[in-house]
Amino acid sequence: MYNQISASLNEFIDNKLSLDAGQKKTLRKKQKLTLSDSLKKGHWTSNLCLIASNLAKINPQDIASALIPILESQSEIAKVELAGPGFINIFLTREAFLAQLDNAHDDPSYFLNSSDTSKEKIQIEFVSANPTGPLHVGHGRGAAYGDAIGRILERLGHEVSREYYVNDAGRQIDILACSIFLRKFECFDGDQFPDSAYKGSYILDIADAIEINIGITQAEKESLIKDLPDENEEIIDALIKRIKINYSDTWSTIRDFGLDFVIRSIREDLTKFKVIFDNWFFESSLGELSDKKSEISKALAKVQKDHAYEKNGAIWLESSKFGDDKDRVIIREDGRGTYLSADLAYHRNKLDRGFDTIINVWGADHHGYIKRIEATIEAMGYSKKQMQVQLVQFANLFEDGSKVKMSTRSGNFYTLKKLIDDIGPDASRFYYLSKQADQHLDFDIGIAKSNSKDNLYYYIQYAHARISSVEKKFLELGKTLPEKFNDAKFENCDELLQIALNAQFIVKSSGESLQPHLIVYYLKDIAQNFHQFYNNVNILNADEEHKNNIMRTLIIVKSVIASSLDLLGIEPLESM
Repeated sequence: MYNQISASLNEFIDNKLSLDAGQKKTLRKKQKLTLSDSLKKGHWTSNLCLIASNLAKINPQDIASALIPILESQSEIAKVELAGPGFINIFLTREAFLAQLDNAHDDPSYFLNSSDTSKEKIQIEFVSANPTGPLHVGHGRGAAYGDAIGRILERLGHEVSREYYVNDAGRQIDILACSIFLRKFECFDGDQFPDSAYKGSYILDIADAIEINIGITQAEKESLIKDLPDENEEIIDALIKRIKINYSDTWSTIRDFGLDFVIRSIREDLTKFKVIFDNWFFESSLGELSDKKSEISKALAKVQKDHAYEKNGAIWLESSKFGDDKDRVIIREDGRGTYLSADLAYHRNKLDRGFDTIINVWGADHHGYIKRIEATIEAMGYSKKQMQVQLVQFANLFEDGSKVKMSTRSGNFYTLKKLIDDIGPDASRFYYLSKQADQHLDFDIGIAKSNSKDNLYYYIQYAHARISSVEKKFLELGKTLPEKFNDAKFENCDELLQIALNAQFIVKSSGESLQPHLIVYYLKDIAQNFHQFYNNVNILNADEEHKNNIMRTLIIVKSVIASSLDLLGIEPLESM
């Protein structure tokens, strides 16, 4: 009915209103046809009369008096009423209302599909945590979010590719290798281990797992750590330099083994979290600046030609010309590239792969980086509109009423793996997605484990399990689950069905705005209404004329809950 009513409204705009072309275009954009939040207001509501009144300076009553007869002439519409300052409430015939639900039994995703969304080739890059240690709970929110929007966009018909960017070429990898080396050969007593190194227990695990045939004497250890600088970061840099010079072969072995160990650990954790990437892109594949045929050299050459200059021995990108607050260095005085140069080359690679849209899911601390990347994209000749950035706040984890403190360097962090082990991947994903991604999230493990109304995940899953239980009991009575509605009307059923119909519009809105939390809010709404229905209606003992429609309604509600949970990467529970 949505498409049919929308067509009628657009035809009215085109043929019945005395507006110029610009006004008609504005009206089509601003007018909205939405499901009513209560059947007392009809099945559908439109603001067309209100918007048209403001544009044409005509009383909305006059516009409605012309529009209502046109709509009421359709056999599927029972009546149309003008309400408020210019809204029209559209009441369908019961047959037309139920016809919107006819396909629900055969296609569980019926309500979640949309036919009027333009289809795009979309890449989503998310998580992309540095491969220097296990994923912690902060990374979990980005993982859940990126995967969910991928699922939603796919449901809307888009071609989606999920990508993890592996930063395997930076200083942090040297710190990882150095930390493993120092643990492997026990170069420091426990409490003397450098603060600037990685201290997590996983470093010991990696060190124990490496098989190296050489040893280091006590004298060599003492020489390695002798006369180190005073500053923490200078200490680690000095150690890295010394190890590279004196133990080059061992260094390479440890570096490669450690990197591979961490990446395998990240993959395993993400798989347990039900996040699967289509592509793992390694920064090292961009090559070196010294190689003129490398991707990074070609990308920088492209911008250097027209949008860069030399100053104090460094090469600067004229990023201020493209909206950045200042110009940025892309090649240092010593010839080394900056972080921005690698990101420039990476985004050129992504756009050259033919994606209509690239979505970067970044931590909220990257807000200031958006303008820089937009500037590099435009400097390379692409449109910055091809890139969207979604910022995700790290989650604050609470356990036993206290906030869990986390530091990767110190090794004091709550891993994603531990969270999955504690409450499961589904509950974890749900709570990560329960709030708008760029807002702070307080995640209480105790509540997530509880079987109470305070646990929203439990509350929603309980609705699905309850319906499954009713279905089972119904079948045990020798009944057959209905595939159609009968003529008997039961208002409580209709209210639930109206909420079920809204699923497709929630999913479309969620996909267009890249906000999966809208689906969580919707699930809360439909679960709450179902529980009220369950408490108010003696389902299995209802009148026979109503029982058919009640069961048919429950089948649809269950299907909607299951399909909505699936978009969040969550399996619906049949029993609890």
